Amino acid sequence: MGLFDRVAGWAGYEKRSLRDPSWDALAPGIGAHAGMSARAAENLSAVLACVNAIATALAYVPALVYRRDGEGTRTEVPAHPLNKLVRGGVNAQQTWPDFVEHLVASTLLTGNGLAVVERSGNGQLSGFRYIPWGFVSVAELSSGRLAYDVSDGRGNTRRHLEGEVLHLRDRTDDGKIGRSRLSRAADTVAGVRAANQLATNFLQNGAFPSGAYSVAGELKGDQYKRLKSFLDANHFGAANGGKPLLLDRDAKWYPSQVSPDDAELLETRKFSVIELCRLFQVPPPIVQAYENNTFTNAAQAGLWFATFGLAPWARKIEAEFARSVFPAGGPYELELDLSGFLRGDPETRWNAHKIAIETKVLDPDEVRQIEGWNPRQQQGGPK
Repeated sequence: MGLFDRVAGWAGYEKRSLRDPSWDALAPGIGAHAGMSARAAENLSAVLACVNAIATALAYVPALVYRRDGEGTRTEVPAHPLNKLVRGGVNAQQTWPDFVEHLVASTLLTGNGLAVVERSGNGQLSGFRYIPWGFVSVAELSSGRLAYDVSDGRGNTRRHLEGEVLHLRDRTDDGKIGRSRLSRAADTVAGVRAANQLATNFLQNGAFPSGAYSVAGELKGDQYKRLKSFLDANHFGAANGGKPLLLDRDAKWYPSQVSPDDAELLETRKFSVIELCRLFQVPPPIVQAYENNTFTNAAQAGLWFATFGLAPWARKIEAEFARSVFPAGGPYELELDLSGFLRGDPETRWNAHKIAIETKVLDPDEVRQIEGWNPRQQQGGPK
């Protein structure tokens, strides 16, 4: 028992252990889908592709710190300590994209992503330390605050309170611990996994010859061996593909066919990809599922993905930083800039810029800034 636990006990604080329903619902040997786990679900290619699509997209978008004044206007603050972490890395092992990718992927798979907020002696933000959710045990104190007991994997545990950690979570059932959408749709995930397992077993264990060679009567002595040797040498393998088969006496060739059930298995696996894409709000073309793709919906897939797949997670991250990283009631805020996803094709984008300039919503320098260009020189300088 650590010092904090002893002090809490003396003060009358009791703690209640909180179980993570994501792990309960998917843990091996628990429930109707024994053997399924969040890590096993990631073995499904569609789950891995959806998680990677969201996590890597949010990891590479620009992260900007702004200061909002009393009149509602805001100014970018390049010198803020968080901006330094975005540029130089959140710790000695992780860059900012690495950190965001790990945090978001953990939240998508387990419902929770955790990082310890590290500060210098004067309280200034100095870094983040990502914690795998499997190393975390959460307890609720009698005060209602959460305590996070973090294991280092070597038998040592350290406790962190709210305000000392950044806790990103998926939708919760109790307002405290996030619940993975994989556990909410456990039947769907288990069905997809079962279809994949059936396909794997069919390929590994199924005997599916191209046909059967039938002869009248019984092959005796060396007749079977000679016939098999003849077929092996002349009709098996890629080099013998397409050779005509000559039959004598009463011999007959019966080609085999794929059963309707076996043929349906492929269509079932295609539909499974769409089912999993629904769980993560990812358009199928984003994960290379092009079966129902057209030029029209392909052009809109990125915009749809940014609007319904990325924007909600970006807002969650921004809100969690406002709650856990920046001083309460302070003027600073984080913005994950998704404008690169929302710009559209060049013709549409420049027509929008033209309208914005003509209606005086933006000036030319602001348009140049949006496009990532430096402003023009002041009047009278070189153009």
